[in-house]
Amino acid sequence: MITLAIDTATKTAGVALLRDERVLAEYFFNLPVNHSETVLPAVNQALALAGLGIADVGLFALTVGPGSFTGLRIGASTVKGLAFATGAPAVGVSTLEALACNAAGFAGLVCPLIDARKGEVYAALYRIDGEGRPEPVLDERVAAPCEILPLVEGNALFLGDGLAAAARLIAERPRGLSHFLAPNQQSVRASSVALIGRRRYLRGDVLDLATFVPRYLRRSEAEVRLGEKP
Repeated sequence: MITLAIDTATKTAGVALLRDERVLAEYFFNLPVNHSETVLPAVNQALALAGLGIADVGLFALTVGPGSFTGLRIGASTVKGLAFATGAPAVGVSTLEALACNAAGFAGLVCPLIDARKGEVYAALYRIDGEGRPEPVLDERVAAPCEILPLVEGNALFLGDGLAAAARLIAERPRGLSHFLAPNQQSVRASSVALIGRRRYLRGDVLDLATFVPRYLRRSEAEVRLGEKP
């Protein structure tokens, strides 16, 4: 089965094309442009280089949040359009779970952190199982780092673009208990989104695209301002 995965949840974006569990093509973008300018051209190029068409895609996978409101909407609208056009199903994947995949092989807690602005981060806790799959320990939430770090006990690996917001508190943890990945491993990989999505699809977990909305975890600025109006 051909799986096409799209990630637009954070400052970076990615597209991956897989045949079963084999990566055929993967694109990663960390550019100061709107994700809508990079994703569809990458989809078209990946399919062309693989000698495939959009009709050959049997499954779409996308990050459904948490993350950037604008980015999540771009990903959702892109996958909805492609899925409705082809009739192929779509599967949603947690941005934090996909990010935690970068820590495959680590034996302690994995704490992915995504910058949520306003001094807050999107966070969760996972343990990596024997097959490199993240298993949840603490549910996703948006909070200040001072509310997250006390929940992280013992040996832990921290990653993501929310590290800067939590740096001071991480530095105060006992020496030798905090671990980090290289700079090029701090972002979601679309191939991880595809692999998680494929496993979920095989379990029968698919999105109802008619009712699906991204998982924002908090209200947008516009919604907050609207709620403050007398």
